[in-house]
Amino acid sequence: MSALRNLMSLLSGDAQADRAVPPTGHTARLTVFTSAAMAFLAVFALALSLAAGRLAERWGEELARTSTVRISAPAGQVAAQTEAVLRVLRTTPGIAEARALTEDEQRALLSPWFGPDLPLDTLPVPQLVEIVEDGRGYDSDGLRLRLSAEAPGAVLDDHTRWREPLVRAADRLRLLGTVSILLIGAAMASMITLAANAALAANSQVINVLRLVGARDAYIARAFVRRFTLRALTGAAAGTVAGMAAVALLPRAAETGDFLTGLGFQGAHWLWPVLIPPLAALVALLATRLAALRMLRTFT
Repeated sequence: MSALRNLMSLLSGDAQADRAVPPTGHTARLTVFTSAAMAFLAVFALALSLAAGRLAERWGEELARTSTVRISAPAGQVAAQTEAVLRVLRTTPGIAEARALTEDEQRALLSPWFGPDLPLDTLPVPQLVEIVEDGRGYDSDGLRLRLSAEAPGAVLDDHTRWREPLVRAADRLRLLGTVSILLIGAAMASMITLAANAALAANSQVINVLRLVGARDAYIARAFVRRFTLRALTGAAAGTVAGMAAVALLPRAAETGDFLTGLGFQGAHWLWPVLIPPLAALVALLATRLAALRMLRTFT
């Protein structure tokens, strides 16, 4: 109940104490603009962090479930070794499915580098066999030994060397997004502290008059805290709405592919930016209170 009363007192304010805080001016505009800009950037940092998390999970799951066998053999032996590889894979525990890729599928894999008209029949392109694991997984070392005995030209690639760097990179992107949000909050607190100090210094005479009539520093500081908190909340709300609108305009993964797309919010993740304005108001409240109490102690 006491916390609720304090919140209601902060929102309602006091007309006499509010005279110590300029309702307009460069400090008011600076606070609103800074809050809006930081909230706008925070939305993008949050979108990057969440998208990186989704990317790490998707890459990890997809690459962990699939493997590839590459068959490099003379033209007359490719078909026989492919059948031998499929026979070994179908009898290997932990493998749910194994199939040889068709020429069209292999051409589609190579077309981004060599173009769509790649003549596979005239080039020594290895035959690829796709492996899909079940929930248990398989023994890769044992499978390599069996493949080397049945098909000397077969090489197993379990995607470990691809999966680990990709997942590590996505995890670092997520960490970078989190650090960016913290830096944005620190920058916002710094700017609001400077604005509060400037407002206090500009209204030192009014503050001295309030003191003469018996106003305590906590009473005066509450007026600054209320005014700057509401300004930060207003600016952060506007910046968050603008940021969410900008994120909504980003291309979706289904439109242009998975690379560098799908960086927006998905599903319940759209609720996360709603927390930015109240968090910005909390940062402004703490920063302004500390700045006001410290600055008031310096006044004579």
